[in-house]
Amino acid sequence: MSVEIKKVSTKKELKKFIRFNYELYKNNPYSVPDLYDDMLNTFSPAKNPAFEFCEADYFLAYNEQGEVVGRVAAIINHRANETWNRKCVRFGWIDFIDDPAVSEALLSTVKAWGQERGMNEIEGPLGFTDMDAEGMLIEGFDQLSTMATIYNFPYYPQHIERLGLKKSADWVEMKIYVPDAIPEKHKRISDIIARKYNLRVRKLTSKRGLKKSGVAHEIFRLINEAYAPLFGFSKMTEKQIDKYVNMYIPVLDLRMVSIVENAEQEIVAVGISMASLSVALQRAKGKLFPFGWFHLLKALMWKRPKVLDLLLVAVRPDYQSKGVNALLFTDLIPVYQKLGFEYAESNPELEMNDKVQNQWQYFKTEQHKRRRCYKAYI
Repeated sequence: MSVEIKKVSTKKELKKFIRFNYELYKNNPYSVPDLYDDMLNTFSPAKNPAFEFCEADYFLAYNEQGEVVGRVAAIINHRANETWNRKCVRFGWIDFIDDPAVSEALLSTVKAWGQERGMNEIEGPLGFTDMDAEGMLIEGFDQLSTMATIYNFPYYPQHIERLGLKKSADWVEMKIYVPDAIPEKHKRISDIIARKYNLRVRKLTSKRGLKKSGVAHEIFRLINEAYAPLFGFSKMTEKQIDKYVNMYIPVLDLRMVSIVENAEQEIVAVGISMASLSVALQRAKGKLFPFGWFHLLKALMWKRPKVLDLLLVAVRPDYQSKGVNALLFTDLIPVYQKLGFEYAESNPELEMNDKVQNQWQYFKTEQHKRRRCYKAYI
């Protein structure tokens, strides 16, 4: 196939860029579409605070008939490059039909774009920051995706590996089954840790108070500390934190948010979860209006699914490896039971992050997905 690559330069082309994923995965039972307006905001320098330290361009691949057959974003996160002492261009939001000419043209474009800007590595799929979906699915193609992850066809990694890119990092995803009762050993550890370090669980009762008191911002600053050593992470700016507070707080069920404080009333750990929106987003088909909002609200408020998403667990570095996570789930498990959840989706966890993997040792689990970040020198 003859392939032509064009840079996205108009609103109409950006719409094509976003819509290509919806069209490629139309009626796919496992793919979960993003909300169109969220994607518009993500790709807009005026709306996405990550552009304070990122630069990006978006590209579409066309066939001889002028049909879109692929897309990719080329991104440089200067903050991450400075943190990790690299010169790396990221490829993200990559989709393509099953034609090697298309995938090769897309990645060659990102490589050339990066080289023009002094980069000597290519890595992805990655977004602007860790708050974007990342990693290409390599196992679990017959499993429903989550709102925080990427779904892709099985031929994607075959194309990427054929082009010479190698593994940079893997994430695994787990089903964690909600037990009938809190495991005895887990409960015992929770009690011991609470007494030893003088910790207590704090439950939040007001979303307005959560924002007004500054606690919501403290949570994201804790995430900055906790995630700093993790693969490719770059700390969120205050503008990014403002964005995520305004985006996520309104949709949270505070019963499924748990905070651990020390004697000085400092937040040392947080666990945030919510009912899975995967099926609701499929029914919404990427649109809030006219009826997409109804499907989302129904999943959050009236008819919850049997699955919940563990959006994040973060522990302050000086409290890590001390069993503090046990307090979070000792608090949350009864909530999950009461609300009728059967299992939780862990969302991506770095395979080498033993601290995260070990927190599930007392629960019935099933690793059902794996995703990979690829890299190569250019």
